[in-house]
Amino acid sequence: MKIVIIPGLTLPAVPTADLSKIESLAGHNGEVIVTTHQEAIQHVGDAEVILGLVNKKLFSAATQLKWVQSISSGVDMFFYPEFLESEVVLTSEKGLVGEHLADHGFGLLLMLTRQLATALRYGADSWNHRPEMRFQEIELTGSVFGIIGLGGTGRAMAKRAAAFGMKCIAVDRDPVAPMTEVPEVWSPARLEELLAFSDIVSVCCPLTSHTRELFDEAAFTVMKDNAILVNVTRGEVMHETSLINALKNGQIGGAALDVAPREPLPADSPLWSMPNVVMTPHTAGASQFRVQRNIDRFIHNLQAYINGEKLEGVIDREAGY
Repeated sequence: MKIVIIPGLTLPAVPTADLSKIESLAGHNGEVIVTTHQEAIQHVGDAEVILGLVNKKLFSAATQLKWVQSISSGVDMFFYPEFLESEVVLTSEKGLVGEHLADHGFGLLLMLTRQLATALRYGADSWNHRPEMRFQEIELTGSVFGIIGLGGTGRAMAKRAAAFGMKCIAVDRDPVAPMTEVPEVWSPARLEELLAFSDIVSVCCPLTSHTRELFDEAAFTVMKDNAILVNVTRGEVMHETSLINALKNGQIGGAALDVAPREPLPADSPLWSMPNVVMTPHTAGASQFRVQRNIDRFIHNLQAYINGEKLEGVIDREAGY
């Protein structure tokens, strides 16, 4: 068995001990290659397994490929026709990134609700703006926290929201199990109802044909005029012009974003300078635990693959996640 590992932003390197485990599982006649994305084309031709991003060019060259594990939680970059029409199994780290995404989401939310971003912008002059800042600060206790997609990230967000004393409601297209913090999970048919009730709306869904530009003019019109949109998953779920207009025109109260409809978001985008928006440059996915979680899943899946057993984190091509 030949395994090609292509490190990237979320998996910069494979720990030596784990690489040894992978080599052991590959067997005496197996081969494990760690390579850059630029040089991977030289090694994937006879690869059976790849850990990393496989673009169209690499996929065309990898004629023996049977299974790919993505090093990202989102997998929309794999959804080109050649891959979708193949029988290559795709797994990802879905379900493993929710905790740090939720940490980041709440950090951004608090920057808005507690005027932390404003204080940072004013610096030493913030003391002269105390009254106006205090009048705009919001306590989260008792707020309704609406969650779009109750997967790993949605559940992690719900736990944190409940700890802040918020009531959680959620929609999901799958029949996912409720949880203590979210006693009932609504179908997408009740999305407008969720948007109308929620003080905070948290985007926790993957990017699919159903969710692309889900937050358009109609969605923002339904939301409360003081509602805050939190998005640390996929920026393309938001329609850019509709988002900007909703923030300018007071259709919603603010936005706490780690992702944008376009990335990198141009410096002249109004989103960078709006007082009711806080943004980070798609950094919510960082965690000191992420590499090990991904590698542990890959090693577990590699053993399962060898034994002909079910893999974890398998992507449903039709659903898109």
